Amino acid sequence: MSKETIMQQSSRRLFFARVYAVVRCVPRGRVVTYGQIARALGAPGAARTVGWAMRVCPADAPWHRVVNARGEISLRPSTGYHEQRARLKAEGIRFDRAGRIDLKNYGWRGL
Repeated sequence: MSKETIMQQSSRRLFFARVYAVVRCVPRGRVVTYGQIARALGAPGAARTVGWAMRVCPADAPWHRVVNARGEISLRPSTGYHEQRARLKAEGIRFDRAGRIDLKNYGWRGL
């Protein structure tokens, strides 16, 4: 493995760890977007990378509190959509008829 590859992997692991640290701070009953996390980490164009991090999120991070910029769950129904929706509803988060969360009401402003 090349030195450049090792550096890239190390950098990715560090970024993912920073994502998880932010996610662990999101309080119960609040949500954040992938883009908010990226901006908070000083990487405003890295929302997709935050999404990649969330795909391999450790069990102790509240992954279900991360949604897309439209206030929607990004998971497909076959890959955890229903579990994420149930967890959010259990925390008191409401969805509109289109399946969206009102980010003005439930969005976390602590970033």
